[in-house]
Amino acid sequence: MSVRELVVLGTASQVPTRHRNHNGYLLRWDGEGILFDPGEGTQRQMLRAGVAAHDLNRICVTHFHGDHSLGLAGVIQRINLDKVPHPVTAHYPRSGQRFFARLRYATAYRETVELTEAPVDADGQLAVTPSYTLHARKLSHPVESYGYRLVEPDGRRMLPERLAEHGIKGPDVGRIQREGVLGSVRLDDVSEVRRGQRFAFVMDTRLCDRVHALAEDCDMLVIESTFLDEDLELAVEHGHLTAGQAAGVARDAGVRHLVLTHFSQRYSEPEEFERQARAAGFEGELTVAHDLLRVPVPKRR
Repeated sequence: MSVRELVVLGTASQVPTRHRNHNGYLLRWDGEGILFDPGEGTQRQMLRAGVAAHDLNRICVTHFHGDHSLGLAGVIQRINLDKVPHPVTAHYPRSGQRFFARLRYATAYRETVELTEAPVDADGQLAVTPSYTLHARKLSHPVESYGYRLVEPDGRRMLPERLAEHGIKGPDVGRIQREGVLGSVRLDDVSEVRRGQRFAFVMDTRLCDRVHALAEDCDMLVIESTFLDEDLELAVEHGHLTAGQAAGVARDAGVRHLVLTHFSQRYSEPEEFERQARAAGFEGELTVAHDLLRVPVPKRR
């Protein structure tokens, strides 16, 4: 049975707290695991969350500030220590290639796994698999930063009442799915398009057009909300979003489930992030993330 869920490993911004580790997010998507922004302490958080190195197929780094990347050294070495039996691909801004190299080879270890580096240097498509296409878009932050968007291919949903009308049953259902036609009956006559799911991951950025493009029609949007709305000037100065801005993006983009994360250590009341997100008019599912939380991707429409 396929599983699609977000495993939250850490939710702090620049400074971790007693209750919040640096960033780290694993997206389980069917049989694959995509690790986003492994900050310091990610390897230990994986252990606490029941995530193994074998679960990782792809690593996506948005940018090279420490709270989003210092965990790479430990994670990469753990992948090799455990002799993960499949290749792992790493995406990161090409401008930070020297940082990735330093983290990858921070200390001595034995390389046992094929780790493919696939740096990002422009908006566009990064990877195509049978279950998703991965895209990246450049964001607005003091250092080069990219957001990631995963899109499942559209499929078909068979309509039992239409099949019954045309007397199609048993093996003939599979046949019309494969061949697109059965006698005079077309696949369109007995099915409808099932829109593929969409997931976006948006970390450190000011509000910009590409944030909206990443979020458009997403079933789940994981997005930073470092500051509360009263600290908007600080957010703009440091290249971040407020809770209200993040929720406004989700509202305008038609997001179904909004996950707020990456909180400044200056705030001790997470409920205020939810209050401000609702005040911004977002009415969908809303999660204010905390460490070790598991959030299911909403079921298909």
